[in-house]
Amino acid sequence: MADTDWGDVSSILTSADLAFGVTGALTPPNGGGSFVYGYNSLDGTVSGAHAKFVDDTNFKPTGTGPANPDGGGSISGAIKRLPLASYTGFTPYLFGCAQGSPPAATNAAYMIALSDESPYRIVLAKATLNTTLSAGSTSILGQSTAQYAIADDDWHHVRLDVIVQPNGDVLLQAFASDLSANAVGSPSWAAIPGLSDVIDDRLQIETGSAPLLGGYWGFGFALSEALNAGAAFDAIRASYA
Repeated sequence: MADTDWGDVSSILTSADLAFGVTGALTPPNGGGSFVYGYNSLDGTVSGAHAKFVDDTNFKPTGTGPANPDGGGSISGAIKRLPLASYTGFTPYLFGCAQGSPPAATNAAYMIALSDESPYRIVLAKATLNTTLSAGSTSILGQSTAQYAIADDDWHHVRLDVIVQPNGDVLLQAFASDLSANAVGSPSWAAIPGLSDVIDDRLQIETGSAPLLGGYWGFGFALSEALNAGAAFDAIRASYA
């Protein structure tokens, strides 16, 4: 996607707090191009988020027109936590069904993320876009069995599917593609061990709140008072149901 395909979520951190944008200084994932989108926190005393949403027709928001009346969809992309000075205090994520019009960093969404831990896990969550997702957080709906060392500087190619059921429940599914064997342009999706499907039910039992329908899709970086904490993204693709 080009720069014109993306819009900024409101109530986000500014360039005084966080360096962000396209860079050629980081090694891309297998099959990636010359540039990736990255973050690096510049102020260790601030908390918040920076996030971008797909700003194309039928995605702003999804679920409001004939092209996608139920509001479901899918987003995938390569993510990594950068081995800079701070190993904790931040969460990079892909998101779907972000609420608000357009969304703000304080609005809720479904997320697939790299958790705020060292070592970290791949997690599935329902939280506001400015939430850092660490072990024990009630926002986390599931987590991978595997843990990963930030010093390894690994890319993770992940996918989140949001499937609206006829009865109003929302089915959440998470997948990953092994980048050591598959380029980002030719993924081979498989279930993530330990990260089972989640039903966000209309009775509000599973998550304690109503399912998220429609909304916006994108990627972002949540920060909690960490200096030189960074992440990178590449090959982000979104589709609606």
